[in-house]
Amino acid sequence: MSAASRTTLLAAGAVVTALALSACTSGGTSGGGGSTNFVTGDDGIATAAKGERAAAPELDGETLEGKPLSTADYKGKVLVVNVWGSWCGPCRVEAKNFEKVYRGVKGQGVEFVGINTRDTSTVPALAFEKEWGITYPSLYDPTGKLMLRFKKGTLNPQLVPSTLVIDREGKIAARALQPLSEDKLRGMIEPVLAEK
Repeated sequence: MSAASRTTLLAAGAVVTALALSACTSGGTSGGGGSTNFVTGDDGIATAAKGERAAAPELDGETLEGKPLSTADYKGKVLVVNVWGSWCGPCRVEAKNFEKVYRGVKGQGVEFVGINTRDTSTVPALAFEKEWGITYPSLYDPTGKLMLRFKKGTLNPQLVPSTLVIDREGKIAARALQPLSEDKLRGMIEPVLAEK
């Protein structure tokens, strides 16, 4: 085999490998296996049709302030769940967007709950919330146990920040495994809020 043929074959192999790897994540099953029924748009936001959504698990525990919180208390509302950490640069970028959107939609039947992960104490997490003016509660989950309650393939513990929008029936309607602008976050919430 000539050097040119070998180079062409290697290049073709690299393309096939890249396509195979991208197919693993473009279907919305990041985190490995499992069928989540997500369809990912060009903007990276994954959505599931109303009749094909997976149920969200109940998330409960203590907030950063040490108060008990359960997402079961938000039944009948649209719930935005944001996984974040004070150590995470992209989380800092999106924090002000989340607070601004939260203030704009909280009177419309929408609630926000954060999941603070991989912070070894609540001190840096509370400082983060103070710095960015975050007023909605966050569950303290330093080891990521709450993320493991979701159906396999829904969340990837390595991808922080991540955001889910849960519909009024407690099912996962939209997911982003990336930091969000204010417009993208609103774009995830508004269609779910408009559902009857």
